[in-house]
Amino acid sequence: MVGVTTSTTSSDGLRLTESTFNIVATVGAVVLALIALVVLWTGYQDSTLPVLGTELSLVKGVVGFMLTMFFAIGAFIVAAFMELGWDY
Repeated sequence: MVGVTTSTTSSDGLRLTESTFNIVATVGAVVLALIALVVLWTGYQDSTLPVLGTELSLVKGVVGFMLTMFFAIGAFIVAAFMELGWDY
């Protein structure tokens, strides 16, 4: 019979509010996600973006959504797992 081993590692979970860097990255990820939803909805409605005045079709809206969500997910990953490079 194989003996049961215990793990010595521990995971302290997501560190979204641990430091100023993590907080700013989390806020940036949320803002980018909201912008992505606005771009998707604007493309779905075949209307213009409120600030830029660019008219979007459905294809342009989906492309803008995917590109913006790519950066939002990247910012969220950075906020969750990246630590500062220097110690205080």
